[in-house]
Amino acid sequence: MTGKQRREQLIEVGRKLFADKGFEGTSVEEIAAAAGVSKPVVYEHFGGKEGLYAVVVDREIAALLGAITAALTAPGSSRMLLERAALALLDYVESSADGFRILVRDSPPGQTTGSFASLMSDVASQVEYILVDMFKRQRLDAKTAPLYAQMLVGMVALTGQWWLDQRKLKKADVAAHLVNLAWNGLSHLEAKPTMATTVS
Repeated sequence: MTGKQRREQLIEVGRKLFADKGFEGTSVEEIAAAAGVSKPVVYEHFGGKEGLYAVVVDREIAALLGAITAALTAPGSSRMLLERAALALLDYVESSADGFRILVRDSPPGQTTGSFASLMSDVASQVEYILVDMFKRQRLDAKTAPLYAQMLVGMVALTGQWWLDQRKLKKADVAAHLVNLAWNGLSHLEAKPTMATTVS
């Protein structure tokens, strides 16, 4: 196995262990044993458990943020952007459950970036720009756009966490209900919300 292949193997092994046991519950010994290498090999590639964890988290953040950013910057109506963003998060939860579990766990002590909260804050900043334009067009107070952005992102993120373990509803149905609440508000909920966009 080349050095690059070994590094990728350790990242995959670490990702699985961090998802199952968390950062604190995973040891360098376990990582090495699961990869079939000695502890010094883990230290050689990552400097320790913290370095490996940072690489895993950075990759997951890039994947999720990239998907949500693409959804929010594609052309379409505000409602379509909201639908796409909700689906992007739920797609990530569905296709990368281990990665999502890692992101929603508490970050290790001393780590201020790379947490799920900081990731959602980045997403909320992007949503805020969309809402400011929409609020201005509808003659609403654009100064409240940051608040609404936080509420929307928080609602989608928490629903994603719930759906990770409660797969009783289909992804498209979860997204439709999210958008129903966000778009119509509680006083104007549609009885049977559907997605305006086609979902595969």
